[in-house]
Amino acid sequence: METPIIRRAERADADSLISLITALADFERLPPPDADARARLIDHGFGDRPKFEAYLAEIDGAPGPVGYAFIFETYSTFLAKPTLYLEDLFVLPDHRKRGVGKALLSHCIALAHERGCGRMEWTCLDWNVNAQKVYEGLGANRMKEWYLYRLMIEGDGAI
Repeated sequence: METPIIRRAERADADSLISLITALADFERLPPPDADARARLIDHGFGDRPKFEAYLAEIDGAPGPVGYAFIFETYSTFLAKPTLYLEDLFVLPDHRKRGVGKALLSHCIALAHERGCGRMEWTCLDWNVNAQKVYEGLGANRMKEWYLYRLMIEGDGAI
């Protein structure tokens, strides 16, 4: 099994990143980013003040990146330390079970250590048991006492 190369995505990688995000949307049975969202992704990731970081996984012989991790920092008031939040971790189906996802996750964990984060957090779909096994195999704990809530903000943001 070869070791994937993990590197930070650059503006020149935008098309590859969006292609991987679209593949993740398909895997999760969700609509992919539309044209406006794709433009925002490029601006937000590669503009003057990036709102996220994306890391790409490459392996020899593949025509382009085969996976990606999408992260940003939040903050824990109780720990008084940053939290590294993993928004997406995805590997193309033909390249799974070859250590690519684990390499991406390990890279993110190392970044959390380097940055002095108190923890790293992410969510996982309830039906994605393969991912759950990987996460729990690395020592991550599925939270039982916290529920994820989502409020979609549209228009002017008024409630």
